[in-house]
Amino acid sequence: MLDAPAPARLIEAFANTVDVELATDELGTASGLSAWLVGQGLLDRSRRIGAEDHALCLRLRTGIREELGVHVGDTADAALLAEADRALRELPVLITVGGGARDGVLSPAPDLPPVRKALAGLAIAWSELAVTGEAARLKRCAEHACAWVFWDVSKNRSRRWCSMRVCGNRAKARRYTAKRASASTGRPA
Repeated sequence: MLDAPAPARLIEAFANTVDVELATDELGTASGLSAWLVGQGLLDRSRRIGAEDHALCLRLRTGIREELGVHVGDTADAALLAEADRALRELPVLITVGGGARDGVLSPAPDLPPVRKALAGLAIAWSELAVTGEAARLKRCAEHACAWVFWDVSKNRSRRWCSMRVCGNRAKARRYTAKRASASTGRPA
C-alpha cells in the first residue's frame, strides 16, 4: 500500500473541506478558513481573514477539486480551472539556492502577509504533487453524489471511487438496473 505523501494529505484535507453529501463547507466562512489553516499548521494563530483572501482560497479549492475529477474521467470546467490558475498567480512561491538544509525548497514569497503565506503553503503542496506526477493519485470520487477526494493506492492508479463498498456498489447497481430495464423494453441501455 502506497502511503500518501504530506503534500497529498494536505491537498486531500483541503479538497474535503466541502462535503457534497452533507452539504457542508468547513471553509464557508472566513473564520472557518482561519480555524482550518491554524489546524493544519499553515497559520500560527487565528487571524481575521478578509473577503478577498477567502474568495481566493475558495477559487483555488474549487479548481483543484475540478482537476481531481479529471483523474476519474470527468471533464473539467475550463473556467473553474482558469480561476484556480489566477488564484495560484496571486500566491507567489520561491525556490532557494543555497542555505544548507533548505536548499532547493519551495517557500512562500517573503513579502506575503501571513494569510497569503498560509494559502501559498497550499499552492506549494499542489505544485509538488503536480511536478512529481503524484497529483494523478489524488482523485475525486466518480460518484457525483459523493465527490469525496481520496488517495488512490491501487498499483495501476485505476481506482474510481472513494469506497468500492459504498460508491462503487451504487454505480454498479445503477448500471445493472438500467441494463435490466433496457432488456425488458428491448431498448439498448
